[in-house]
Amino acid sequence: MSFGSGGTSFGDPDAFSDLFYPLYRLLFNDEGDFVSTLESKLAAARMPSTVEIYLSKSLGIGVITGLALWLLGTVLGWMLVTFVITAPPVFLGLPMPDPYLSVINSLKFPFIIFVSGLFFGSIGFGLGFGTMVARPYLTADARKREINVLLSDSVSFMYALSVGGLNQLEILQAMAKADDTYGEVAREFESIVLETEYFDTDYRTAVRNQAMQTPSEELSQFLTDMLSIINSGGDMERFLEDQKEKHMRTSKQEQEMVLETLELFGEMYMTLSLFPLLLIIILVIMSMLGEAQDMLLYGTVYGLIPLIGVGFLVLVSTVVQDEVGDGYLRDESGEIVEESGGPFGLGIVERYAGSYSVFDRIKRNEGTYVTINLFKRPHVFFRDYPLATLAVTVPATMVFVWTSVRAGFAPLTAEGFVGAPVRGTFFWVYLPLYVTLVPLAIFYEWNVHSRRSITNNLSDNLRKLSSANDTGMTLLESLKIVSDTSSGKLADEFDTMYAKVNYGTSLKTALREFNNRYHIPRLARTVKLISKAQEASSQITQVLSTAAQASENQDDIERDRKSRTRMQMVIIIMTYVTLLGVMALLKIEFLDTMAALTEEASGDDAGGMSFGGGLDVDMLTLLFFHAVTLQGIISGFIAGYIRDVSIMAGLKYVIVLPTLALIVFMLI
Repeated sequence: MSFGSGGTSFGDPDAFSDLFYPLYRLLFNDEGDFVSTLESKLAAARMPSTVEIYLSKSLGIGVITGLALWLLGTVLGWMLVTFVITAPPVFLGLPMPDPYLSVINSLKFPFIIFVSGLFFGSIGFGLGFGTMVARPYLTADARKREINVLLSDSVSFMYALSVGGLNQLEILQAMAKADDTYGEVAREFESIVLETEYFDTDYRTAVRNQAMQTPSEELSQFLTDMLSIINSGGDMERFLEDQKEKHMRTSKQEQEMVLETLELFGEMYMTLSLFPLLLIIILVIMSMLGEAQDMLLYGTVYGLIPLIGVGFLVLVSTVVQDEVGDGYLRDESGEIVEESGGPFGLGIVERYAGSYSVFDRIKRNEGTYVTINLFKRPHVFFRDYPLATLAVTVPATMVFVWTSVRAGFAPLTAEGFVGAPVRGTFFWVYLPLYVTLVPLAIFYEWNVHSRRSITNNLSDNLRKLSSANDTGMTLLESLKIVSDTSSGKLADEFDTMYAKVNYGTSLKTALREFNNRYHIPRLARTVKLISKAQEASSQITQVLSTAAQASENQDDIERDRKSRTRMQMVIIIMTYVTLLGVMALLKIEFLDTMAALTEEASGDDAGGMSFGGGLDVDMLTLLFFHAVTLQGIISGFIAGYIRDVSIMAGLKYVIVLPTLALIVFMLI
């Protein structure tokens, strides 16, 4: 089936864009700044679409969204003039005279419907079209951020390849294939290689083109400088060494800027988190005066407090640099090689099962062994996969809550919550929180500790490997020497790799399996560098020194970040403790006192205004307790994210901070 005389098929993915292409030609100029800028952003975002097709599609989505909201606005306008605006209009406090009243009544119906439809339709078009136009900008910015994070390690990787004897073109090709470790940086070099292979472009021109298209100014400058070295025939190894030093310094400077911004955010959060407290105090005073604002109180506790916390968490996430990559190294086929094959995998035997009966029998026996080992050592399984604890704790939580409801401990009505705020909140909030999050937090922290035990001594062991390799030993012999003369988990892993190679496993595979067991992005980049270099030669002293230097640079950045963010975490926790203390004082010195005065006033037969008679002490106690509980949960997540750039890292604070609130309100 075709559409119109052009024969555009509805099944064609570009049919939708073709339908609105005339509108694009009417509204936009191909040579205009907006179109040119969007075209460059599409290239920077690596979105496979021409600017004409993309804008035509964006206009189509905007028109459809606008029509949908126009229809909604028209219906709302009709309902407004039919059911709401029924009284005669008044202008400047004076009623309209009769000659004009009939005219206005006849025009208000189409006018309001037209205005409401136009208003909602404009919003719909702006949302649809604006969202599509903003997408390339956001994607390009995300790629820019990842490129800047990985550029320092990428330059170190290229320097190591240069030291290993690879020429300029081989370095570009090796970098293009390292997307499992260097992410978007590798994809930028992949574009260079693909352009030379499929478009018959010399690699100098391809480098120049990519320097113009990349969203990262730092990578663009690096490619431009590298192109000048290529054209002049300069020393590429010396150039890469200088660039490596430069970008290591740059990464430290960027980290310093991030930490300064976090210090500013810490002060902002201290002010913002106290705003709901001040608002609650004002609303309570208004209730004392007989002007109760219950909806504002509920909105402040259950709406404003979570909104401020989530908004601040999103704000921090735009500044803090997350760890890029999943930490896994893939083989030539693109698969992740793991000894265990994942949480429920059976390892390498799964590749051969089905071809011969002996492999099927091995698979069954291996499955039995894995199952028995899981029941014997469940703690080890949960350490390696902390989220698996939810499969046990979530059903247990549901059983505990159901039992509490059946026993009458957990109230099901608002009156029950108001009558027993601490008990009701404990069984509905704290019990699920403890049962679900305590095991998850314990096994997550154990997992992090076991993985950090590898990176804690990584720099020192790399220096030892470099020294041993410098004496003439091969990399394999160096691993054995370091494992014999060192202690710790990394030394044990070196010994395991040495044993694997002696039993027939290639050193490259042993390194990859070691990395994938811990899948730490920082470790993956180091292992990738060493693995690639040892393919060319076993004498890779300079490569190991480069890896050690990159690791030490990362250690310095991590150490500085931990030291600086500790103060931000203390500010967040102390702000919460202050909030909790003020809430407790309000409960003891204010609410309880006002309740006693109200009881005395109610027993007095004398007339007069009952000051504080509008206070519902039990309801306010419930709201105070819920306010500090929500604030504790949100503050815990924020403290953990600032500290370790991970939501999971905040679980321990999420458990401790609300517990303080529970203890305080149980005592008062």
